[in-house]
Amino acid sequence: MAKTASISLRIEPAVKAQLEALYASFGISVTDAINIFLHTSLMEGGFPFQPKQPRYNAETEAAIQETKDILAGKIKAKSYANVKEMIEDLGLE
Repeated sequence: MAKTASISLRIEPAVKAQLEALYASFGISVTDAINIFLHTSLMEGGFPFQPKQPRYNAETEAAIQETKDILAGKIKAKSYANVKEMIEDLGLE
């Protein structure tokens, strides 16, 4: 009998890379992290946390999406040479 069994899952490459970097900072692999999650689920008798849907208003969700798009290189982030330039762009002057 095999000492391990395989689980195959699909995930976006960018998410996989972020997870690998995150868990590497803890000194573990994504596989280790998944095993920890699964073992903790067994000990808890379900999810080891309370799953919830985030509750954000439309403006916050748009800002989150814009941030994700900037990080993914889909859109260019605004930059300013100085504070005055930023205030003018925001229409606060």
